Amino acid sequence: MFLSFLFFILILNTSSSATIILQGNNTLQSPNNTFQLGFFNFFPGPGPGPPKFYLAIRRTSLPYPNTVWVANRLHPSASQTASSLKLTATGQLLLTHFNTTLWTAAAATTTNLTLRLLESGNLVLLTSDGGVSWQSFDSPSDTWLPGMNLTRFNSLVSWRTDTDPSPGLYSLRLKPSFYGEFELVFNDTVSYWSTGNWSNGIFANVPEMTVPYIYAFHFAAPFSPAATFGFSERVIATGFGAPTMFRVEPFGQVKQYSWNSQSGSWEHFWSKPESPCQVRGLCGGFGVCTGETSKLCECVSGFKPLDNHGWGSGEYSQGCHRVEAGCDTGDGFKDLGAVKFGFGNVSLVKGKSRSSCERECLGDCGCVGLSFDEQSGLCKNFYGSLSDFQNLTADGESGILYVRVPGGGSGKKGFDWKVLSGVVIGSVAVLGVVVVTLLVMVKRRGGRKGLEEEDGFVPVLNLRVFSYKELQLATRGFSEKIGHGGFGTVFQGELSDASIVAVKRLERPGSGEKEFRAEVSTIGNIQHVNLVRLRGFCSENSHRLLVYEYMQNGALSVYLRKEGPSLSWDVRFRVAVGTAKGIAYLHEECRCCIIHCDIKPENILLDADFTAKVSDFGLAKLIGRDFSRVLATMRGTWGYVAPEWISGVAITTKADVYSYGMTMLELIGGRRNVETLPSASGGGEGGTESGGKWFFPPWAAQQIVDGNVGEVIDKRLGDVYNVEEARRVALVAVWCIQDDEAMRPTMGMVVKMLEGLVDVSVPPPPQLLQALVTGDSFHGVKANSGNGVSTGGSLSDGNLEVSTADTESYTGNVFSPLDVNVNVSVR
Repeated sequence: MFLSFLFFILILNTSSSATIILQGNNTLQSPNNTFQLGFFNFFPGPGPGPPKFYLAIRRTSLPYPNTVWVANRLHPSASQTASSLKLTATGQLLLTHFNTTLWTAAAATTTNLTLRLLESGNLVLLTSDGGVSWQSFDSPSDTWLPGMNLTRFNSLVSWRTDTDPSPGLYSLRLKPSFYGEFELVFNDTVSYWSTGNWSNGIFANVPEMTVPYIYAFHFAAPFSPAATFGFSERVIATGFGAPTMFRVEPFGQVKQYSWNSQSGSWEHFWSKPESPCQVRGLCGGFGVCTGETSKLCECVSGFKPLDNHGWGSGEYSQGCHRVEAGCDTGDGFKDLGAVKFGFGNVSLVKGKSRSSCERECLGDCGCVGLSFDEQSGLCKNFYGSLSDFQNLTADGESGILYVRVPGGGSGKKGFDWKVLSGVVIGSVAVLGVVVVTLLVMVKRRGGRKGLEEEDGFVPVLNLRVFSYKELQLATRGFSEKIGHGGFGTVFQGELSDASIVAVKRLERPGSGEKEFRAEVSTIGNIQHVNLVRLRGFCSENSHRLLVYEYMQNGALSVYLRKEGPSLSWDVRFRVAVGTAKGIAYLHEECRCCIIHCDIKPENILLDADFTAKVSDFGLAKLIGRDFSRVLATMRGTWGYVAPEWISGVAITTKADVYSYGMTMLELIGGRRNVETLPSASGGGEGGTESGGKWFFPPWAAQQIVDGNVGEVIDKRLGDVYNVEEARRVALVAVWCIQDDEAMRPTMGMVVKMLEGLVDVSVPPPPQLLQALVTGDSFHGVKANSGNGVSTGGSLSDGNLEVSTADTESYTGNVFSPLDVNVNVSVR
């Protein structure tokens, strides 16, 4: 009876309106009975709520983990007998419970379809000629099988728990906008491990791939939206070729399983991250990872699980909460040792001892923990939630975390006159010190400005404050110079935790303090993957230093020299998109709109993965969200400044858009916008020559507008680049350098244009650049600067002139070296 039913399933077609394929406890087998499709309950024992049945594929004769695919992860059926899988005449697979549809999948064609479960574990709808119209491999759940390809459209998503197949918090996916590596992500937002770049047939962070006898990997079109990655088994005499799979576990690791027929069990070849305690969000707030298989997490002393049922089933992400509600001055502190952890906010307080830090924390109900650095005398008081605890090697008392716990202190005691006397005497002493300090500060205020709130500067509290001695030691006496900018020199350094940093020492006489405040105020309050992270600063006596994350691959400008290294097109396109996203974040997503004012290749840095990060906020201008323009002293670098700087118009974010467009021309051309000609040859490639210099953008813009993008592309790339992406970047660059700022797109729109979400039309050639090509005069639009003073600018014979009604003027050749900063006051 069952065999007849199975035979009927295998030869069915869509001639009827809806054919029942599976119902109740019937199953569909693969040819060799390796896999079966049916309705399964993964938690058959007694539990809360009704039973839950899922349409799933599992290995027939192997133990857990054996389920490789689940259809209705979000909508389980309450009854096996009332569940059925149907195929409609329109080519739809329908999973129903009574008359309610729980899951559906549509085939690409609608006639003569046959449903089969293949020996690979793939459920397919086949056409009459054997073609695949739909397959479960295109919609994986948590398991990756041989023959299954992962793309940017599908990813592996963990189960909620070992017995709950609903979508969990962890996923493995191709990295968005960079399809050359995979990453593990928590809550679809936080990446906590990646495979590294694909190079020479392996991923950088998966050295196990060098073992030649297990798998054959294939990666089609890496680093492009069409990227497809998969693997197959190598069946040879070693015994490998037995059942195998990769699986994203409910606790956030990705594991590779291989079946050992001799031991009759699954063996783990590798897992990433190596320890579950490296997984983000695993134990939730105030949960500590133990790493033990039986119980991965436990609560900090004085706390208890927020979700007891979840913790009992292995789902810890809800974390813990205080046993006693509220807070009390009788609270104490639990020593968790030297740990790495995540937190909400941090406040830096100068303290003489850990006990003074504790008193400060206990005085604020929002303070949940602290650490004390004896060397600097700084308390770090933490607010919000503490999570993701990872044990580190203790370094004395430095870095040890103390979590505030209820009932851990001395508790409430009777009235103590000795305590009162001590408090009064201590308060008087502290008050005296404060008064003396204030008098000294007032006296010295004219000669030395610190980090007090002044001129709109607000100290940033979520940064580390370094001493000058610390940074002097970290940089070996400022001996390893790695760069030099308009406001100071950058040195490589190594902190006490062995992390590599870049230390910028501000050196510009008379203006270092201003740029220092701008940089700390701007970048200290923002975090974005395409912005260089400021880790801390030093403001000690006359020393002003900024400490950044270290960018291993240096500035983009290094790759724009004929004799220097070259970037592949894939990396260039990622740099274009990443830089645009970073600037768009400054313009459109920060609480205050930030105009960078100095976008150029020297300020676009590349990390170890060649991810672009915008840096150097020394010239940045902050404007409120209620304002669209801001009057500013002319700033930036010749060759990148927008025409509105010339006319004295109050600038907008479109000034950055112009600089971005100029930078993109350099990126795709693999050259600087200004080049020295070897001889007086009358210009190169149709450009304009003046004083032995050739300006690249006018010629490049004209070529792009005329449809000759290939002429502009870096010749070092040869033909190895994506023509459509190159065309998009080139057209966007010319749109960005339009003379009229109203014609330039916003940076948010630039991102959409580059990613192909918005069509990019052919722009008109910019008039200013046209004037440079033809030698004609160009006169900027006169405008009111906001104070009744009319200003303007003009270009003639290759010279740029800026003038105001106050007869103040500046004249400079537009072919000046690009690394010369100018500062022209336009009043």
